[in-house]
Amino acid sequence: MSNLPSRTSTAIATSSDAVGQIETIALHDQVDAAIGAIRLAATPSSTWNAYMKALRYLGAWTQVRFGESLSLPVSVHRVQLFVIDHFGRPERLVGSDGGLIIHPAMPPEVDQALVATGFKSELGRHRMTTIDQRLAVLSWAHREKGLESPCHDPVVRRLLSDCRKLALENGEGPKSKSAATLDALELMLATCDENLEGLRDRAILLFGWASGGRRRSEIAGAECRDFEWMGPEQAVFRMRRSKTGDTGPKPVKEDTATALRRWLGAANITEGAVFRRLWGAKVGPRLSPHAIAAIVQRRAQFAGLPGDFAGHSLRRGFVTEAGMNEVPLAETMAMTGHRMVKSVIRYSEVGDVLKSKASDLFRRRP
Repeated sequence: MSNLPSRTSTAIATSSDAVGQIETIALHDQVDAAIGAIRLAATPSSTWNAYMKALRYLGAWTQVRFGESLSLPVSVHRVQLFVIDHFGRPERLVGSDGGLIIHPAMPPEVDQALVATGFKSELGRHRMTTIDQRLAVLSWAHREKGLESPCHDPVVRRLLSDCRKLALENGEGPKSKSAATLDALELMLATCDENLEGLRDRAILLFGWASGGRRRSEIAGAECRDFEWMGPEQAVFRMRRSKTGDTGPKPVKEDTATALRRWLGAANITEGAVFRRLWGAKVGPRLSPHAIAAIVQRRAQFAGLPGDFAGHSLRRGFVTEAGMNEVPLAETMAMTGHRMVKSVIRYSEVGDVLKSKASDLFRRRP
């Protein structure tokens, strides 16, 4: 190398630098692709489906409303128009009661086009929860691109705050599934007989409730390898996959452990999914989260329980019951796997109200 002309040496060095830069860029691309693959695999498919559905709707609205494709960043003014189109135009009625009417604000031809193409199920306004969810996805899309979200602009935040207040006044508050408290759970369990379906459903109800109010996806995803049995009536359940990454041990004992063992023994299940479809006496593949919700709903109907029951009823019922029995919030959250206090406290507060001594004053009248 020392005998090469200086120009040749410089050319070789420059070439080596260029190759090194290309290799570095390629390596960065490989790392980015690997990170993306890891994130995709770690995020529940239901979450991605919800994101994609919201983005498809935002894209359809943009196309129909403005004749162009959705592109980022979205302007603050366009976000404001999205909110107005879907929330509506409120009108305060003149009179002593000062009632409220919210008129549709979306141009009829736009509304009709979105329904005709299947992006909307029906004509008219959206619930505020739907608007919030779609804007949350829009904010996520901006963050993914390293952009500032227009949804965080003060004028948008003020508009959304005002709309939420009006929606609540208009009777459009958040709707929660009915809570399967202990009394309701016992009535549902009483509908489960001794056939294979009854054994399965009893195990689902007890496991979903007593192990800390499991989500329907967590119940559906449970596998035999997730249980560490300490005896015939005691085990520890650890989730391999959870919405919040909860890997803490959950207790499975007494009636719940017995119900699980009876179902697994009757269905001859020793590995794989715990809760499965049934065709008479034939045991099939894993139940879906939707099937878990349908089972809870059906058992509530069999029990004659009033209300709107689904998979979340077990989780809400567990937290409500914990509040009624003055279980410390930290212990409740350790069982449920909630990461944020505000997410669980609304259910705990219901339990606090139900067990309040003040609520018994009417019954103590002379």
